[in-house]
Amino acid sequence: MSKAVLVDVTKCVGCGGCTVACKMWNDLEFDKSMPSHSENPKLTSKNWTTVTYQKVNKGGKQVWRFVKEQCLHCEDPACASVCFSKAIKKTPQGPVVYYPNLCVGCRYCMVACPFDIPKYQWEKVLPSITKCQMCVTKIKKGEAPACTSVCPTNALTFGDRDKLLAFAKKKIENGDKYIKHIYGEKEAGGTNWFYISDVSFKELGFPTNIPKEPLPHYTHEYLKLTPTVFIGGGALFTALSIYTRRRNEIAKEKEGK
Repeated sequence: MSKAVLVDVTKCVGCGGCTVACKMWNDLEFDKSMPSHSENPKLTSKNWTTVTYQKVNKGGKQVWRFVKEQCLHCEDPACASVCFSKAIKKTPQGPVVYYPNLCVGCRYCMVACPFDIPKYQWEKVLPSITKCQMCVTKIKKGEAPACTSVCPTNALTFGDRDKLLAFAKKKIENGDKYIKHIYGEKEAGGTNWFYISDVSFKELGFPTNIPKEPLPHYTHEYLKLTPTVFIGGGALFTALSIYTRRRNEIAKEKEGK
Protein backbone atom coordinates (compact mmCIF):
# COMPACT_ATOMS: atom_id res chain seq x y z
CA MET A 1 0.00 0.00 0.00
CA SER A 2 1.25 3.48 -0.89
CA LYS A 3 2.63 5.48 2.03
CA ALA A 4 2.27 9.21 2.62
CA VAL A 5 2.91 12.02 5.08
CA LEU A 6 0.36 14.48 6.44
CA VAL A 7 1.71 17.91 7.42
CA ASP A 8 -0.35 19.92 9.90
CA VAL A 9 0.86 23.50 9.42
CA THR A 10 -0.86 24.61 12.66
CA LYS A 11 1.44 22.33 14.69
CA CYS A 12 4.77 23.27 13.12
CA VAL A 13 6.92 25.50 15.37
CA GLY A 14 9.75 25.96 12.87
CA CYS A 15 12.36 24.15 14.96
CA GLY A 16 14.11 22.78 11.86
CA GLY A 17 14.67 19.34 13.38
CA CYS A 18 13.34 17.72 10.21
CA THR A 19 15.95 19.51 8.08
CA VAL A 20 18.78 18.32 10.33
CA ALA A 21 17.48 14.73 10.31
CA CYS A 22 17.30 14.84 6.51
CA LYS A 23 20.92 15.96 6.21
CA MET A 24 22.15 13.36 8.69
CA TRP A 25 20.29 10.43 7.12
CA ASN A 26 21.20 11.37 3.55
CA ASP A 27 24.75 12.53 4.38
CA LEU A 28 24.15 15.98 2.88
CA GLU A 29 26.59 18.84 3.26
CA PHE A 30 25.66 22.03 5.06
CA ASP A 31 24.84 24.62 2.39
CA LYS A 32 27.21 27.53 3.09
CA SER A 33 25.29 29.64 0.57
CA MET A 34 22.15 29.62 2.72
CA PRO A 35 20.64 33.10 3.27
CA SER A 36 20.67 35.01 6.54
CA HIS A 37 18.05 34.52 9.26
CA SER A 38 16.01 37.34 7.76
CA GLU A 39 15.43 35.33 4.59
CA ASN A 40 13.75 32.00 3.98
CA PRO A 41 16.00 29.06 3.06
CA LYS A 42 15.64 27.56 -0.41
CA LEU A 43 15.60 24.00 -1.70
CA THR A 44 18.99 23.33 -3.30
CA SER A 45 21.10 20.36 -4.34
CA LYS A 46 22.26 20.23 -0.69
CA ASN A 47 18.96 21.11 0.98
CA TRP A 48 16.34 18.47 0.22
CA THR A 49 13.92 19.90 2.75
CA THR A 50 13.51 23.35 4.30
CA VAL A 51 11.20 25.11 6.73
CA THR A 52 10.03 28.54 5.60
CA TYR A 53 8.66 31.31 7.83
CA GLN A 54 5.50 33.02 6.61
CA LYS A 55 3.79 36.03 8.20
CA VAL A 56 0.09 35.74 7.34
CA ASN A 57 -3.23 37.33 8.24
CA LYS A 58 -5.35 35.38 10.74
CA GLY A 59 -8.53 36.89 12.09
CA GLY A 60 -7.33 40.41 11.34
CA LYS A 61 -3.98 39.81 13.03
CA GLN A 62 -0.52 39.12 11.62
CA VAL A 63 0.72 35.71 12.79
CA TRP A 64 3.62 33.43 11.91
CA ARG A 65 3.22 30.07 10.22
CA PHE A 66 5.99 27.61 9.36
CA VAL A 67 5.95 25.40 6.28
CA LYS A 68 8.07 22.33 5.59
CA GLU A 69 9.01 22.05 1.91
CA GLN A 70 10.30 19.02 0.00
CA CYS A 71 9.36 16.87 -2.98
CA LEU A 72 5.64 16.08 -2.79
CA HIS A 73 6.09 12.66 -4.47
CA CYS A 74 3.22 12.82 -6.95
CA GLU A 75 1.01 9.80 -7.52
CA ASP A 76 1.59 10.19 -11.27
CA PRO A 77 4.82 12.23 -11.43
CA ALA A 78 5.48 14.50 -14.40
CA CYS A 79 9.24 14.28 -13.75
CA ALA A 80 9.23 10.51 -14.28
CA SER A 81 7.05 10.78 -17.38
CA VAL A 82 9.58 13.00 -19.19
CA CYS A 83 12.70 11.08 -18.08
CA PHE A 84 13.59 9.00 -21.15
CA SER A 85 16.57 7.39 -19.37
CA LYS A 86 14.31 6.13 -16.55
CA ALA A 87 16.46 7.85 -13.92
CA ILE A 88 13.31 8.86 -12.01
CA LYS A 89 10.79 6.20 -11.08
CA LYS A 90 7.65 5.96 -8.96
CA THR A 91 7.89 3.15 -6.41
CA PRO A 92 4.95 1.03 -5.20
CA GLN A 93 5.59 2.30 -1.67
CA GLY A 94 4.91 5.92 -2.71
CA PRO A 95 8.31 7.67 -3.05
CA VAL A 96 9.44 9.06 -6.40
CA VAL A 97 13.09 8.00 -6.53
CA TYR A 98 16.03 9.36 -8.53
CA TYR A 99 18.78 7.01 -9.79
CA PRO A 100 21.89 9.10 -10.63
CA ASN A 101 23.63 6.23 -12.44
CA LEU A 102 20.93 6.38 -15.14
CA CYS A 103 20.72 10.17 -15.47
CA VAL A 104 22.08 11.83 -18.63
CA GLY A 105 21.74 15.37 -17.28
CA CYS A 106 19.03 16.57 -19.68
CA ARG A 107 17.14 18.30 -16.83
CA TYR A 108 13.72 17.69 -18.42
CA CYS A 109 12.48 16.77 -14.94
CA MET A 110 13.26 20.28 -13.69
CA VAL A 111 11.09 21.77 -16.43
CA ALA A 112 8.25 19.27 -15.96
CA CYS A 113 7.87 19.54 -12.17
CA PRO A 114 4.99 21.93 -11.30
CA PHE A 115 6.38 22.42 -7.79
CA ASP A 116 9.93 23.38 -8.88
CA ILE A 117 11.53 20.60 -6.82
CA PRO A 118 14.43 18.87 -8.68
CA LYS A 119 17.73 20.75 -8.36
CA TYR A 120 20.92 20.47 -10.36
CA GLN A 121 24.42 20.22 -8.87
CA TRP A 122 25.78 23.22 -10.73
CA GLU A 123 28.76 23.37 -8.39
CA LYS A 124 30.09 19.93 -9.47
CA VAL A 125 32.17 18.97 -12.51
CA LEU A 126 30.03 15.86 -13.04
CA PRO A 127 26.62 16.95 -11.69
CA SER A 128 23.45 15.04 -10.94
CA ILE A 129 19.85 15.94 -10.20
CA THR A 130 18.94 15.89 -6.50
CA LYS A 131 15.72 15.90 -4.51
CA CYS A 132 14.04 14.33 -1.49
CA GLN A 133 13.86 10.54 -1.85
CA MET A 134 11.32 10.21 1.01
CA CYS A 135 13.81 7.87 2.72
CA VAL A 136 12.69 5.04 0.45
CA THR A 137 15.08 2.53 2.03
CA LYS A 138 13.54 3.17 5.45
CA ILE A 139 10.01 2.89 4.09
CA LYS A 140 10.82 -0.45 2.42
CA LYS A 141 11.83 -1.73 5.87
CA GLY A 142 8.58 -0.53 7.41
CA GLU A 143 10.13 2.57 8.99
CA ALA A 144 9.06 6.22 8.76
CA PRO A 145 11.10 8.87 6.88
CA ALA A 146 13.85 10.47 8.99
CA CYS A 147 12.18 13.89 9.07
CA THR A 148 8.88 12.60 10.45
CA SER A 149 10.62 10.59 13.18
CA VAL A 150 12.08 13.65 14.91
CA CYS A 151 9.15 16.12 14.81
CA PRO A 152 8.57 17.16 18.46
CA THR A 153 5.03 18.47 17.91
CA ASN A 154 3.68 15.66 15.70
CA ALA A 155 3.19 18.09 12.84
CA LEU A 156 4.26 15.26 10.50
CA THR A 157 2.23 12.05 10.43
CA PHE A 158 3.41 9.06 8.39
CA GLY A 159 1.11 6.23 7.33
CA ASP A 160 -0.96 4.61 4.59
CA ARG A 161 -2.04 7.16 2.01
CA ASP A 162 -5.73 6.28 1.99
CA LYS A 163 -5.97 6.25 5.78
CA LEU A 164 -4.10 9.55 6.13
CA LEU A 165 -6.35 11.18 3.56
CA ALA A 166 -9.46 9.98 5.39
CA PHE A 167 -7.97 11.22 8.69
CA ALA A 168 -7.21 14.64 7.17
CA LYS A 169 -10.73 14.98 5.76
CA LYS A 170 -12.27 14.17 9.13
CA LYS A 171 -9.98 16.65 10.84
CA ILE A 172 -10.80 19.63 8.62
CA GLU A 173 -14.53 18.89 8.70
CA ASN A 174 -14.72 19.05 12.51
CA GLY A 175 -14.94 22.68 13.61
CA ASP A 176 -13.58 25.84 12.05
CA LYS A 177 -9.89 25.50 12.90
CA TYR A 178 -8.85 24.42 9.40
CA ILE A 179 -9.67 25.71 5.95
CA LYS A 180 -11.59 23.17 3.87
CA HIS A 181 -8.77 22.19 1.58
CA ILE A 182 -6.23 19.37 1.72
CA TYR A 183 -3.27 20.45 -0.37
CA GLY A 184 -1.97 17.43 -2.26
CA GLU A 185 -5.24 15.53 -2.40
CA LYS A 186 -5.95 16.59 -5.99
CA GLU A 187 -3.08 18.86 -7.05
CA ALA A 188 -1.31 17.35 -10.08
CA GLY A 189 -3.50 14.28 -9.75
CA GLY A 190 -2.64 13.79 -6.09
CA THR A 191 0.60 13.56 -4.12
CA ASN A 192 2.03 11.51 -1.25
CA TRP A 193 2.54 14.57 0.93
CA PHE A 194 -0.64 16.26 2.20
CA TYR A 195 -0.99 19.61 3.97
CA ILE A 196 -3.76 20.98 6.15
CA SER A 197 -3.76 24.57 7.41
CA ASP A 198 -5.78 27.26 9.18
CA VAL A 199 -4.84 29.90 6.59
CA SER A 200 -4.94 29.84 2.80
CA PHE A 201 -2.17 27.96 1.02
CA LYS A 202 -1.65 30.92 -1.28
CA GLU A 203 -0.65 33.03 1.73
CA LEU A 204 1.77 30.27 2.75
CA GLY A 205 3.53 30.46 -0.61
CA PHE A 206 2.16 27.28 -2.17
CA PRO A 207 1.61 27.27 -5.94
CA THR A 208 -2.17 27.34 -6.31
CA ASN A 209 -2.51 27.18 -10.10
CA ILE A 210 -1.65 23.46 -10.28
CA PRO A 211 -4.01 21.45 -12.54
CA LYS A 212 -6.05 18.73 -10.82
CA GLU A 213 -5.38 16.31 -13.67
CA PRO A 214 -2.14 14.26 -13.57
CA LEU A 215 0.46 16.25 -15.49
CA PRO A 216 1.78 13.33 -17.61
CA HIS A 217 -1.44 13.84 -19.59
CA TYR A 218 0.18 17.04 -20.85
CA THR A 219 3.82 15.94 -20.95
CA HIS A 220 3.00 12.94 -23.12
CA GLU A 221 1.96 15.35 -25.85
CA TYR A 222 5.45 16.84 -25.84
CA LEU A 223 7.10 13.43 -25.68
CA LYS A 224 5.64 12.65 -29.10
CA LEU A 225 8.46 14.87 -30.38
CA THR A 226 11.14 12.67 -28.79
CA PRO A 227 11.81 10.57 -31.95
CA THR A 228 12.45 13.78 -33.90
CA VAL A 229 14.81 14.98 -31.20
CA PHE A 230 16.71 11.72 -31.32
CA ILE A 231 17.09 11.83 -35.09
CA GLY A 232 18.35 15.41 -35.08
CA GLY A 233 20.37 15.17 -31.88
CA GLY A 234 22.19 11.85 -32.11
CA ALA A 235 25.54 13.42 -31.38
CA LEU A 236 24.17 15.20 -28.32
CA PHE A 237 22.77 12.06 -26.76
CA THR A 238 25.92 10.11 -27.56
CA ALA A 239 27.87 12.75 -25.65
CA LEU A 240 25.41 12.52 -22.76
CA SER A 241 25.82 8.75 -22.69
CA ILE A 242 29.61 9.06 -22.55
CA TYR A 243 29.27 11.67 -19.83
CA THR A 244 27.03 9.39 -17.73
CA ARG A 245 29.32 6.38 -18.17
CA ARG A 246 32.40 8.38 -17.21
CA ARG A 247 30.66 9.83 -14.15
CA ASN A 248 29.80 6.32 -12.97
CA GLU A 249 33.39 5.17 -13.54
CA ILE A 250 34.74 8.05 -11.45
CA ALA A 251 32.27 7.25 -8.67
CA LYS A 252 33.44 3.62 -8.61
CA GLU A 253 37.07 4.72 -8.55
CA LYS A 254 36.38 6.93 -5.53
CA GLU A 255 34.61 4.07 -3.74
CA GLY A 256 37.64 1.81 -4.34
CA LYS A 257 40.03 4.25 -2.65
